[in-house]
Formats: sequence, structure tokens, C-alpha cells
Amino acid sequence: MPAITIYTTGFCPYCFHAKKLLDSKGAAYDEIDVNKVPGARGEMMQRANGGHTVPQIFIGERHVGGCDELFALEQQQQLDPLLSAK
Repeated sequence: MPAITIYTTGFCPYCFHAKKLLDSKGAAYDEIDVNKVPGARGEMMQRANGGHTVPQIFIGERHVGGCDELFALEQQQQLDPLLSAK
């Protein structure tokens, strides 16, 4: 399973739903709270090509986007293959 990173904040309902979907898949992820980790928001924005809203989700080197994009991958049956890639 590729490394998964999700940038979040503690009060974001979209972050909660994205993490819940990843949890339901048994996917382990590194969560970075941009309000608690110094410099994390800048790092996130750089990695996400200017994306400043949370969540920002990365699976391997691929920038998935946010919660809506993660659920779109699930609906298109593309999330499981992405999670199982090496």
C-alpha cells in the first residue's frame, strides 16, 4: 500500500469524512494538522499546487485533492486499485 498523507484541521467535517472512508478501507495514513504543525500549511499548499483548503490528500506521490475527489474515486471504483498499488 502506498504512503498516504492527509492534511487536516481538528474541526473540519470534510476531513472527518475523508478519514472515515480511508479507515473503512483499512488504509493507514499520516495525518498532519495544519493548525498544530508549524509550517504544515505552507508545505501542504506547495505540494497541492496552491490548494489551501483541507483536507488535501496524497496517495503515494499522487495528489488526490480533497474529500469530494476522494469520494469520486470511490464512486468510480478507482480508489481500491490506487490504495493497493505498490
